[in-house]
Amino acid sequence: MTVNGEKRLTKLSFKFGNIDWEMAVVKQYELLKNAGVWRAFINGYAKNGFVVFDEEKLSREKLLEKLKELEPEVVREEHLTVAELLESSHSWGNILGRMES
Repeated sequence: MTVNGEKRLTKLSFKFGNIDWEMAVVKQYELLKNAGVWRAFINGYAKNGFVVFDEEKLSREKLLEKLKELEPEVVREEHLTVAELLESSHSWGNILGRMES
């Protein structure tokens, strides 16, 4: 989805019912191979995680189908631009360094 010329992404945060650390690593790797997924983090110990994806390339239904065996429950949904995603990905050192210059 594009709004005001900026690509909009969807971030879904999950709680998982059936997961362990091995399943988490495998599923995260599988998701990150998909061109529609921008970021993915699945924590098998805490049983939570998130996926940032482009709904034009990967539908919500297909994403949830890929996660089905982990028994995902969406606990939060956000929409963000690519610029917002990149900015949130900076380390604090990079952000502070930019502020000083």
